[in-house]
Amino acid sequence: MKKYWHRREFIKQSAAAISTMAMGAPMASMLASCGDKEKKLLASADSVILLFMAGGMAHTETFDPKRFTPFTKGMTADSVLSTFKSIPTVLDGVHFSEGLEKIGKVIDKGTLIRSYVAADLGHILHTRHQYNWHTCYEPPQSVTVPHIGSWISKELGPLNPVIPAFINIGQRFEVGEGEELKAFHSAGFLGSEHGPFLIPDPSTGLDSVRPPVGMSTKRFESRNQLYEKLIKESALGEFGSDYQKESLKRSMEQAYILLNSPEAKAFDINQEPKESYDTYNTGKFGLGCLMAKRLVEQGARFITVTSEYEPFMNWDTHDNGHTRLIDMKKLIDAPIAQLIQDLDQSGRLEKTIVIVASEFSRDMLTEGRPDLKVKDQVVVPDIITDMKNYGMHRHFTDGCSMLMFGGGIKKGHVYGKTADERPCKSIENPIKIDRIHQTIYHALGISPETNYEIEQRPFYTTPDGKGKAELNMLISKT
Repeated sequence: MKKYWHRREFIKQSAAAISTMAMGAPMASMLASCGDKEKKLLASADSVILLFMAGGMAHTETFDPKRFTPFTKGMTADSVLSTFKSIPTVLDGVHFSEGLEKIGKVIDKGTLIRSYVAADLGHILHTRHQYNWHTCYEPPQSVTVPHIGSWISKELGPLNPVIPAFINIGQRFEVGEGEELKAFHSAGFLGSEHGPFLIPDPSTGLDSVRPPVGMSTKRFESRNQLYEKLIKESALGEFGSDYQKESLKRSMEQAYILLNSPEAKAFDINQEPKESYDTYNTGKFGLGCLMAKRLVEQGARFITVTSEYEPFMNWDTHDNGHTRLIDMKKLIDAPIAQLIQDLDQSGRLEKTIVIVASEFSRDMLTEGRPDLKVKDQVVVPDIITDMKNYGMHRHFTDGCSMLMFGGGIKKGHVYGKTADERPCKSIENPIKIDRIHQTIYHALGISPETNYEIEQRPFYTTPDGKGKAELNMLISKT
């Protein structure tokens, strides 16, 4: 009996903890948003795939190459602008960095943004800038701010009632800064049903919607009923608002429906034809792109595929920037290009916005931006004698590259420009995160006036509720 009591108490406390996280703010009040008439616009898209290069993707090493400076022992650090040769793309006069040849062949299907400017948040921390990118708000906030995917889930609902409206692929939360990562992987005050359905590893994606190995369907159903009873009668009654309790209950019901549906097969990428699977299979990110393709074809509304943020790994190049980017480009080039081609051939690209982005860029010398430098986090010698110092190792916020495809986004278009010499900052059409978010919302038919009353004040999709989309420049259909 004693063991059983401990088990029940654990379940009860776990439910209470989930409720507290779901609330997103102490006893947040949730009132109606602006009316349907105000928030419905002419939509050119109905879904989004965000391919996030977590860790800081250097623009001069990827989609905005500058003068190539090959490695020579004894070279000066200030002479290095790009450590890769530039290559032509399918667009006349537009070059990418070596190693991105396949993406260069599909850029005519989208827009290349070369002037994204990240926020000034003081001492640079990746998860702070990722929070800003994904929520449009600068941390810290007095409430848990919804992820852009959660806003879209709430305002538009699922395209397919069986498939979760917001799916996140590729990010674990047991790595460094895991709690900080969780802070923006949330629906906050919008409710648990609009939070991300998490798939840490796409190669085991179907296991995310199955009962644990060895558990019978009857036992799983019994547990599900018990959990619902706990939510209704005890644990959540003390902590959550009625709205949050109902939202958590709906999120559980949605997961249960998915478990028993034929659409669950979309998560099983092993069912993909071998030739297609092999093209995408460059690693976890590539397989995430494959899963995103399968899920958007089944009606997923918003999907994030991340290269995964883990301190000092992947795009977080504090050393060996050149050699590590060789490997990163191999991981992303073929899968991103194939995703665009597959969506285009199936006709899905016309209604799906695909975004390739990072929280900020990198430079050899400047930490932050030229007129607002912050404390250096990497030692860069004036004279480079070791290959580990050859590359972009400092965080740069004043000129970042981004790609946008599909869903009404202009084709074969280049927006913005950065300087050809250091500092390679944005010098034409700088664009910040609120404009990016509002461009996406506009394409989906969501008004910038969309808001909910939280703590007796309106809370908008972008901070001041006056965000504007880059309509003339980025969207071909308005």
